[in-house]
Amino acid sequence: MVEFILLFLFFWWLFSRNEKRREKRRKLFKPSLDQELKELIQAEDNSTGIALSVKQYLLDVLDDDNNDREKYSDERLSQGQLILDKAGASALYFMADIATQLSIVASAQINGIPNNVEADLRGSATPANIINKVIKI
Repeated sequence: MVEFILLFLFFWWLFSRNEKRREKRRKLFKPSLDQELKELIQAEDNSTGIALSVKQYLLDVLDDDNNDREKYSDERLSQGQLILDKAGASALYFMADIATQLSIVASAQINGIPNNVEADLRGSATPANIINKVIKI
């Protein structure tokens, strides 16, 4: 019986010692928030990365429109194609959903119907702010 207790204590000590080492390693090599965000953005199969790509695409198109650049430039078309290649049909659906939300916000504003976007952006309702408000990641 004493041997059993001694063996149990020995193995408990051995396993608990290894656990403490693993925890120390995790604390030392824990990635920063910037590294985690970079991994999320670069991950092709991650919906957050795809959503960030779509949001950036919309902001780039808006920037092109504000600066009188070519509407259907090769750069924007290749950027859109890259998003479609990564996400497939879900990216097209996501963009259509965003366009629908933006049209609902615009029609509500024209008709004088209050909405949460207007309440949050009172006084600073620029197209870029509306895109940032509608696309929440």
